[in-house]
Amino acid sequence: MERSYYAATANPFAPAPRLEDEAHADVVVIGGGFTGLHAALNAAERGFSVILLEAGRIGWGASGRNGGQMIPGWRKSATDLIARYGEAKARTLFDMAMEARNLSIERITKHNIVCDLRVNGHLTVAAKPTDLSWMREEAEVLTRVMDYPNARVLNAEEARTKLDAPGFHGGFLDECGGHVHPLNYALGLADAARDAGVVLHEGARVVALETTSGVVARTESGAVRARYGVLACDALLGNLEPRVAKRIMPVANYLVATEPLANARELIADDLAVSDSRFVVNYFRMSADHRLIFGGGERYTPDPPADMAAFARGHMLKVFPQLERARIDYAWGGLVSVTMSRLPHIGRTGDLFFAHGYSGLGVLLPALTGKVLAEAMAGTAERFDLLAGLAPPEFPGGAALRSPLYVLGMLWYALRDRL
Repeated sequence: MERSYYAATANPFAPAPRLEDEAHADVVVIGGGFTGLHAALNAAERGFSVILLEAGRIGWGASGRNGGQMIPGWRKSATDLIARYGEAKARTLFDMAMEARNLSIERITKHNIVCDLRVNGHLTVAAKPTDLSWMREEAEVLTRVMDYPNARVLNAEEARTKLDAPGFHGGFLDECGGHVHPLNYALGLADAARDAGVVLHEGARVVALETTSGVVARTESGAVRARYGVLACDALLGNLEPRVAKRIMPVANYLVATEPLANARELIADDLAVSDSRFVVNYFRMSADHRLIFGGGERYTPDPPADMAAFARGHMLKVFPQLERARIDYAWGGLVSVTMSRLPHIGRTGDLFFAHGYSGLGVLLPALTGKVLAEAMAGTAERFDLLAGLAPPEFPGGAALRSPLYVLGMLWYALRDRL
C-alpha cells in the first residue's frame, strides 16, 4: 500500500472547506500545487480577489510527492538554449530560471515555512565516461556566457568524495542547488496565500470550464465566476481542457524512503541533492532524519506496480548495493508531466492562463511562472509572452495517441541507458 514519507511528516494544516453554491472572484485558480499556489499568492499580493480550487488536498499531486530536488535552470542546458535561441535570449531565459530559484528561497524565508530547506548544491553524476565531455562544455558556457561561476565538473575521484556509489565517472556540481520537503513547502505556501486573502477550497474537483466570457469553473457542488482563470493541474489535467492536454504527457514516478541510516553522511556528503545523467533518471538525497529518499525508474501506464517498494528498491540497489539490508519504511508514487521539448508549456486561451509540463524541474520554476502569470493578468505581458514562446509541440497523434507513441520512444531511450 502506498505510504508517503512526506504525508507522514507533514506540518499541521487546517483543512479548507468544499466549495458550496456559487462564488465570484477576480481570479479562480484550479490546482493546489506549486504553480497554483504561487499564482494565487502573487495575484492576491497585486490586489486581486482569488479563489483556489483543489480536487484533493493541498499538495496532493506532484508538488507533494516529488523528490524535493531544487535544480536551478531549465530541463534544457545553457548550451542547448544558446543553440536553440541564440546567446541573448538564452541569457534572458537563464536569468529567469535563477530568479525562480531565488524567489523560491525568498518565499520560504519570508513566510517562515518549515520545510527542511538545504541549499548545499545539486550533483549530477556521470553514468557514462562520455558524459564528462558535455559537462565540461556546460560549465564553460555557464561561466563565459551566463556569468555563472557556481558550477564545476568533478572527476571520478572527486565525485566519490561526495557520493559513496560505484559505477559513476565524475559529476557536475551546481552549488546553487538544494532540496526541500516538498509537501511542507506546498502547505506553507497555502498558509501564506490564506494570510494574503486567498480563499482555499479542498475536495473541489472542477468538472467543467467555460471561457466564453471570463472564466467559470464548475464543481459538483458549486461554481466560481471570475475575470481570469489559472489552470495549474499539470499531469492531473485529464480532459478538463483538451486543447492544452495534447502538449503534455503524464509519466509515473515511484519513490522510497529507507529507515534512518547511521552512515547517511558517508553515502551522500554535504547534504547534496543528487541525480544521475541517465535519460530515465535516478534521483536521491537524505531527509532531515537521515533516510535515503530515492526515486528511480518510470512507468508509462496509469496502473502502478503491484509493489511500489520493490519497484523503486531495485533501482536503488543498482546505485547503492551496500543498502541491501536497509529497511524500506515508505513507498509512494505520483504523476508528473513532460513535454516533447522538455520545456514547460505556458500560455493562455482567452482569459484562462496555464503553466505546466516542467518535465522534472517543477520545484523551483513554479515560483517564476506563478509570478509571470500574475504580471500578465495585471497587464504586463512581456515576460509572459517570452515564456509562451517556448510552447512545446503537440505529441504526435494528440492526446489520443500520445501515450503509445511516447512509450515506444521512452523504451528506446531506456534501452540506450542500459547499453
